Amino acid sequence: MEPLLRYVDAVTMPVPDLDSGLAFCRDRLGHRLLWRHEGAAGLALPDAETELVLTVRHAYEPNWKVASADDATRKLTSHGAEVIAGPHDIPIGRLAVVRDPFGNPLVVLDSTKGRYQVGDDGNLLGVR
Repeated sequence: MEPLLRYVDAVTMPVPDLDSGLAFCRDRLGHRLLWRHEGAAGLALPDAETELVLTVRHAYEPNWKVASADDATRKLTSHGAEVIAGPHDIPIGRLAVVRDPFGNPLVVLDSTKGRYQVGDDGNLLGVR
């Protein structure tokens, strides 16, 4: 059987506002800004492709990369998970949030539409 969860794509970290979150994580801790868009900002982790995503809307949690968010949601719910949100479109693909049988939220997302394209200032230009 092929494992469902491929790798941790991102870890979201709630902040009261992006400017104070960036002042701490980018300016004081030294993490490079990858992108910034609508209440969230992605920061690089130097030894991994996993991003640290500062957010004003979401809880502290891992985001798992899967081949298909729709297929992952079907598989998870067939084994007792409960859908919290989605699956729905995001700029790079599809995303869903489910609660596993133990009460843990699982954010599953795919990149079926591509990856973020950003300008030199980190602002999102589109998806490629």
